[in-house]
Amino acid sequence: MHFLPTERAALFIDGANLYSASRNLGFDVDYRSLLEVFRKRCHLIRAYYYSAVLETEEYSPLKPLTDWLAYNGYTLVTKPAKEFTDAQGRRRIKGNMDIELAIDMLELADKIDHAILFSGDSDFRRLVEAVQRRGVRVSVISSIRTSPPMVADELRRQADQFIDLAEIAPEFTRRQTEPRPVRSSPPIRQTPAEPFADAGELA
Repeated sequence: MHFLPTERAALFIDGANLYSASRNLGFDVDYRSLLEVFRKRCHLIRAYYYSAVLETEEYSPLKPLTDWLAYNGYTLVTKPAKEFTDAQGRRRIKGNMDIELAIDMLELADKIDHAILFSGDSDFRRLVEAVQRRGVRVSVISSIRTSPPMVADELRRQADQFIDLAEIAPEFTRRQTEPRPVRSSPPIRQTPAEPFADAGELA
């Protein structure tokens, strides 16, 4: 990773995307260590974590993680996820946080030198381009080692620096897990990171 100790930087973490990538690569993220990794490499002024939250009647299964993040150095950005049934009768979860992330990155662009995006979503290519026009360097962290690759080619090409999550994972891995197998039955929930992600697709 190429970082400058004096550059002002901010993390923008697409929670669902990072969870999916790390699960496919076979590890869990230690968010305390993740923060320290970047604090040592640059002047980190903000770390945003974005996640849609599926509320139950009284309790969100994501709450332990989001509470911890909010009290331990992250700026938490959430909104309620919506549950619906598709035309085939399958349970789906809709919880796209792209707009929230884009607004925050654009608003912060004049105050930072380096934006670090944890996502591989092709929808962010135009955002990256817009922020670069303001003089901000953008690193994209995702993975090409999953099958299929988690990062879109167009986003990877647009970034000033692409960092494969698999290469830096040992610096903030909480515990090793088995790489995610292809399952025909409902999977066992392993971590609180995105506990409803396996119930359907985040649209």
